[in-house]
Amino acid sequence: MWGRWLSLRSLGRLSSSRLFGPQLWRWKSSSANERALQYKTGDCIHGFTVNKVTTVPELFLTAVNLSHDKTGAKYLHVAREDSNNLFSVQFRTTPMDSTGVPHILEHTVLCGSQKYPVRDPFFKMLNRSLSTFMNAFTASDYTLYPFSTQNPKDFQNLLSVYLDAVFFPCLRHLDFWQEGWRLEHENPKDPQTPLTFKGVVFNEMKGAFTDNERVFSQHLQNKLLPDHTYAVVSGGHPLKIPDLSWEQLKEFHATHYHPSNARFFTYGNFPLEHHLKQIHEEALSKFQKIEPNTAVPPQQLWEKPREHCVTCGTDAFATDSKKQTMVSISYLLADITDTFETFTLNLLSSLLVGGPNSPFYKALIEAGLGTDFSPDIGFNGSTREAYFSVGLQGISEENIDTVKEIIARTIDEVIEDGFEEERIEALLHKIEIQMKHQSTSFGLALTSYIASCWNHEGDPVDLLKIAEKVTQFRQCLKEDPQFLQKKVKQYFKDNPHRLTLSMSPDMTFYDKQKAMEEAKLKEKVEALSEAKKKQTYEKGLELLDLQSKQEDTSCLPALKVSDIEPRIPFTELEMSLTAEDVPVQYCAQPTNGMVYFRAVSSLNTLPEELRPYVPLFCSVITKMGCGALSYREQAQEIDLKTGGLSVGPHITADDSHLDIYEQGVLFSSLCLDRNLPDMMHIWSEIFNNPHFEDEEHFKVLVKMTAQELSNGIPDCGHLYASIRASRTLTPAGELHEMFSGMEQVKLMKRIAEMSDIKPVLRKLPRIKKHLLNSDNMRCSVNATPQQMPSAAKAVEKFIKGIARSKKERKPIRPHVIEKPSDPKTAGDEALACLQITRKLITDPTFQPCQMKTHFLLPFPVNYVGACVRTVPFTAPDHASLRILARLMTAKFLHTEIREKGGAYGGGARLAHNGIFGFYSYRDPNSLSTLDTFEKATEWAKMGKFTQQDIDEAKLAIFAAVDAPVAPSDKGINNFLHGISDEMKQRHREHLFTVGKDNLIDAANKYLTPGKSTRGLAILGPENPDTAKDPSWVIR
Repeated sequence: MWGRWLSLRSLGRLSSSRLFGPQLWRWKSSSANERALQYKTGDCIHGFTVNKVTTVPELFLTAVNLSHDKTGAKYLHVAREDSNNLFSVQFRTTPMDSTGVPHILEHTVLCGSQKYPVRDPFFKMLNRSLSTFMNAFTASDYTLYPFSTQNPKDFQNLLSVYLDAVFFPCLRHLDFWQEGWRLEHENPKDPQTPLTFKGVVFNEMKGAFTDNERVFSQHLQNKLLPDHTYAVVSGGHPLKIPDLSWEQLKEFHATHYHPSNARFFTYGNFPLEHHLKQIHEEALSKFQKIEPNTAVPPQQLWEKPREHCVTCGTDAFATDSKKQTMVSISYLLADITDTFETFTLNLLSSLLVGGPNSPFYKALIEAGLGTDFSPDIGFNGSTREAYFSVGLQGISEENIDTVKEIIARTIDEVIEDGFEEERIEALLHKIEIQMKHQSTSFGLALTSYIASCWNHEGDPVDLLKIAEKVTQFRQCLKEDPQFLQKKVKQYFKDNPHRLTLSMSPDMTFYDKQKAMEEAKLKEKVEALSEAKKKQTYEKGLELLDLQSKQEDTSCLPALKVSDIEPRIPFTELEMSLTAEDVPVQYCAQPTNGMVYFRAVSSLNTLPEELRPYVPLFCSVITKMGCGALSYREQAQEIDLKTGGLSVGPHITADDSHLDIYEQGVLFSSLCLDRNLPDMMHIWSEIFNNPHFEDEEHFKVLVKMTAQELSNGIPDCGHLYASIRASRTLTPAGELHEMFSGMEQVKLMKRIAEMSDIKPVLRKLPRIKKHLLNSDNMRCSVNATPQQMPSAAKAVEKFIKGIARSKKERKPIRPHVIEKPSDPKTAGDEALACLQITRKLITDPTFQPCQMKTHFLLPFPVNYVGACVRTVPFTAPDHASLRILARLMTAKFLHTEIREKGGAYGGGARLAHNGIFGFYSYRDPNSLSTLDTFEKATEWAKMGKFTQQDIDEAKLAIFAAVDAPVAPSDKGINNFLHGISDEMKQRHREHLFTVGKDNLIDAANKYLTPGKSTRGLAILGPENPDTAKDPSWVIR
């Protein structure tokens, strides 16, 4: 998976506001650490030797560094009292061309191995395991295979499959054809139809290259580091992929996927010895040491700066069609194995580009020349030498030189003026929060965080000693107040290794790409003799036959449904009413000195004409200033006192009726316990005295929001298709489309294009009157038991201090239903009467109807969605449909859409709101995929699945149901959706009892065309079939 990896890359960057990625999880218990501390340097365990044992107290972990005696394989074990254990193996993969060989290999090794010779054991294990994560990633210079699970038996099973896949894969020619690329007839059964390019990675990369931000980032890396592996596209360029042969793929595996070129990582509270024994016996003992010769040499430094111009496709949602150019200046920095220098440069990057107080935000974003920073902004530590990039997107071509001048001038000003001490403190405070905040995926965040540095022989354990780095950083600043300015001078002002990259749209870009692909196809087809053509046709039939065959998967290990816990542990919740009658849910958890606050405010009284502007209100309300604070001072205060404030629309379906829903806005924030009064004061000021006067700053925020929405379409096209397809199926569907669908993308484009933005700005105070008061509000707090009394006081004070409406506001939609939460939720029977009452709405006149929409986009691939209205969460059939969606995905849709159809992804899922959705992602097909969705229903109705298939689907569903929940999120379902632990337990029991008859019955009852209302949507290129069919709405 190349595309997702690029987004994961930012896990190691401070500039993306996270040091380790999503979150960190921590427990106080120490048994895993105690076991690890018993190891001594020189200990020999199952073919491995211990090199070093290190404690990292600030992260509650002990790191054991080992190497394998026979092969030299490197191994790092991180012992921590966390039940979500992780394994990963990483290979340094350094391609020298853009055929995508490491990426296609990543796909192909997962298609069967010596011990598990079935087709696609990786996808099959998704249904035979309770894994909390399973995937594989191709980065620029390494390939990573991680999984995590809470079950020891499951860990052994997955480890066995992963080891066999990477070290002993089958690498069959037909698997290479399916996953990489192949020539095949449009209809594989008809040799008269034209030959065309097909393949999963081929189509994935065609989709990836429609994302202009990604295209820019790719060019940037290729041109800034041109001497070795970074000059090529590791994921594969669509025009180069067809140059890769099967022989080259096998050769690349032989030279790169060897233990001598491997780095193993395990994390959690399972015993290390068991892992070492299994890895040694099942894989490493069968190899001898080699010299891998995969090292990346340092980039030769330039004597003078370089410039480069490239082109891309036009952006259909650009706020100004004449302003679609991007430009940035990028500087090559230090080697990432110098961990303190990297830490310093990462901090420096955040000071330069992070938030509205940073010098480059003031100089570039507020100059009004563009819409947002250029892609890959700030520090990037994913290559052997890190780099820093700064620039603008959404500018006109004639402003390129102006941007360059602003960047040079800003660097001079920073060298002269330095940084305010308060901004440095705010950044160090952010690191403290990131170390305390607990997440369920700490192991995954760690393996991603250390991967690049370790890949180039850096010390991964040194990288984790964050507290040491902070102390050293403070010392450097104390000894030399000019410390950071000197770094700016060294790496930016006096650095000749810098690249100016500009990218402008070309109206004919996609046409040219298509023409080049057609020329490539013509060249490949013309090179085929008649015998080769016949062989190609026969090979296509052979692949189709292989894909359609039922296979015996009994060789794969599997957990049983009986391995699943029958009951869930219940979370104790306390409810109370404030003096203002605002209900508050308190959940005491081991939050490690952090406090998590949430509030939901109702939209029921908001006039209809203001509703489309709610997402914009949410995105700017914490960024415009409040009370005595300007927007800059507010941003500073938020950084100094909190882990961030967020505001977003909240639409949630009722658990027992499809046509009843709640509409509101969710406010969330977190802070260190010592800062709770300050955090609640910031919220009070935002609620009571928000600023809506600064028109220029508002314009900046609008343009950034519009640009982000437009840039997100290539990655989220399937979500937009699904939101659109479900628009007319429930009363909440219209609101979902308005707030989160293509309608919102188009509205933000229109607002960003306005020459006079005042009429929109004037709507915000009107929205504020309906939203920012305590009339229809509820709150929740997660904190430690010791913190609860002070947390309750702070929340009471906040609620007391915010306004109530002076006059009774009537709901705009008169049909309000007051629904209390499940009474059994409260921890104490005496509290049972204190329930959270949610004000839900319904529209008795609503009638679901069918709608088919095709959004025309200049992409070479499609995103397809089909949605069906079914039943709410508490209905017993909800469990049947949930398992049916998983069953259809694993046993039918994966084969038809991905393996045969060549799409990057596809499947079915049942949402909490009772909408059953089919989807495909980066799909070369559109209407034929919709046919496939209907065939999946026929397949289900005929009951073409076994008890084993049902059990596997249940395992996959329970893996999701029982995914670990962080202390910050305990009780969240009850607070947001009114779903109590009792309701979850009843749903769990429904899941256990689902049998074959229930599944066939559910398919007949809900999915048969004509039985339930459905909606269809496609995002993608023009299609003559939808164009001439009047039942399709073309947008």
